[in-house]
Amino acid sequence: SRDVALSALAGTNATIFAYGQTSSGKTFTMRGVTESVVKDIYEHIRKTQERSFVLKVSALEIYNETVVDLLNRDTGPLRLLDDPEKGTIVENLVEEMVESRQHLQHLIGICEAQRQVGETALNDKSSRSHQIIRLTIQSSLREIAGHVQSFMATLNLVDLAGSERACQTNTDGLRFKEGSHINRSLLTLTTVIRKLSSGRKSDHVPYRDSKLTRILQNSLGGNARTAIICTISPALSHVEQTKKTLSFAMSAKEVTNCAKVNLVVSEKLLLKHLQKKVAKLESELRSPESNSSTC
Repeated sequence: SRDVALSALAGTNATIFAYGQTSSGKTFTMRGVTESVVKDIYEHIRKTQERSFVLKVSALEIYNETVVDLLNRDTGPLRLLDDPEKGTIVENLVEEMVESRQHLQHLIGICEAQRQVGETALNDKSSRSHQIIRLTIQSSLREIAGHVQSFMATLNLVDLAGSERACQTNTDGLRFKEGSHINRSLLTLTTVIRKLSSGRKSDHVPYRDSKLTRILQNSLGGNARTAIICTISPALSHVEQTKKTLSFAMSAKEVTNCAKVNLVVSEKLLLKHLQKKVAKLESELRSPESNSSTC
């Protein structure tokens, strides 16, 4: 997962997410991964003197199929919009400029404290929502010619809610409703993975059937490097869920993404490029006139 995370510093989108049942270690694993990723990112930035980096962070949770901003809960439920260039975006999601490693760790701590948790038969502090922490990283490299070449990428750190059936958690009322929404979104994720792993391009991939898969669409068969961590329980009583998690992992291994470096062209470079193109076209337009006058 380290290589996947660090690729975002060189302009390639990246996603790391943990999948598995409640009490199998997803949240603790992702906390450790997140801490390591933050450390590795700032260590890389310190060693890479020829580049300048700008980091921004946003965070959301998907709770009962409602998207909530973990950095500003006062905004209420957020809408998903389709952008022709960026894909699915979350309207009015707060994006904080990161000032330092400590500042980033502080913001991540705020997000984790805001997340929905609840008691179930499997875990007294079960995550009842999907959490996505997103880092947007822009890096600039000064070239010999004096131009500034920039790369832009996003790094998603995703902790999914438990993948067990609602009946396994012995819940009712609110917890049962939460479990039903969790199951529906994870079922859609499983279906998306299965469709992508089949390799049949004619198959319809139901990204839009859940908020989770809409937001992560780029990470599932799209323009990103993705690492999936599957966690399982050693308990014999959870053997069926363990088999399902391993089956999910086997399907996920067959999914092929199309990651590429995302180059950001500055306005000055774009203007210069367009001016050259216009000059070339004007030259080609004048060329037939000069040819006809010499005949």
